[in-house]
Amino acid sequence: MIRIKDPERSLKFYTGVLGMRLSATLSFEAQRFSLYFLEFGETALPADEADRLEDVFSRPAFLELTHNWGTELETGEPYHNGNSDPRGYGHIGISVGSLAKAVEWFDENKVKFVKRPDEGSMKDIVFIADPDGYWVEVIEASKMRQFATGA
Repeated sequence: MIRIKDPERSLKFYTGVLGMRLSATLSFEAQRFSLYFLEFGETALPADEADRLEDVFSRPAFLELTHNWGTELETGEPYHNGNSDPRGYGHIGISVGSLAKAVEWFDENKVKFVKRPDEGSMKDIVFIADPDGYWVEVIEASKMRQFATGA
């Protein structure tokens, strides 16, 4: 789970840029927060909300975004991304079929890069930032063998 400042902005990034789908949403009026569950998936979601929630929580993996109501009205960034002191949370990792095509797509969509594939000592890995400054590592699945073996 990561906390987000603006659900509209974050959902646009995770669904429109990264290609995830919003599978379920829960809002808690008394506690003033909402949860958004995203995944990479293509199977049909059940129409019934209770069945959909059970289906989502039965998946092997999903991303939960939490919006504490009112943070979208605050100036500045209310959350720490974990990549500056004090360090903590690092990043989300995803794989793609073609890193070159992903980089092109990110450029077209004006995504902020933390690290491009030709920068740093680890080539062929990209780090981008979501709207709240959380890092997303993007790797090409076929390149994982070279990282594992050093070849």
